[in-house]
Amino acid sequence: MNKVTLCAASLLVAAGSANAADLDQLQELAQDEFRDLSEDLGSALSYKSLTPAEPTGITGIDLGVEVTATDLENSEVLEKAISGNDDFGSLPIFKLHAHKGLPFGIDVGASYASVPDTNIKLLGAEVRYAIIEGGIATPALAVRGTYSSMQGVDQLDLDTKGLELTVSKGFAMATPYAGIGQVWVTSTPNDVVGSDLVKLEEEDFSQDKAFIGVNFNMGLVNFLVEADKTGDANTYGAKLGFRF
Repeated sequence: MNKVTLCAASLLVAAGSANAADLDQLQELAQDEFRDLSEDLGSALSYKSLTPAEPTGITGIDLGVEVTATDLENSEVLEKAISGNDDFGSLPIFKLHAHKGLPFGIDVGASYASVPDTNIKLLGAEVRYAIIEGGIATPALAVRGTYSSMQGVDQLDLDTKGLELTVSKGFAMATPYAGIGQVWVTSTPNDVVGSDLVKLEEEDFSQDKAFIGVNFNMGLVNFLVEADKTGDANTYGAKLGFRF
């Protein structure tokens, strides 16, 4: 909970900053630094569903406002690649998220996100299928396919694809859940010559993913906290919204 509070506070501080810090200085990086940057961005910007495994049902809807903060493994590299003198030890992301239940245990989701006071925007989508829908005595088990794409950065195209397996079990108002998965990251610089005077090349790699969280459903109001480890970076998130 302390981590969630910190990530929410970091978002408010970043949102109140008067200085823009755009990701537009890739020419300051060598290829190995670009790889480090791509790994951190892959961890932070890869799709995070922040939902348990059970389906919402054909009439179900899950709407939420989220904040996540990723503890970067190579923060000094991001600081070189971003204009201004901002400290990015942790990367805050503000997100709007929507899920809709469909027949046969299928849910679809979409999100729009941004890093405050930067040019980094993010679009995401998912399709989730409940292999086991769960009940009073049995947990739910779901497989999820995900996609995210960074927007707004002229120097860099970055997208991620993910495949996850999630299990959850409800107990009264609380539904703890956990999952594992794999994320594939493609990070493509757009005709940028790096600091070693060599054109930066595309980085294409995969990252392991594991996450755990708990969802609290209090009537129409829904609150969720989650901890995620994608690659080497840890992300802490919280969501407030409506799930019915």
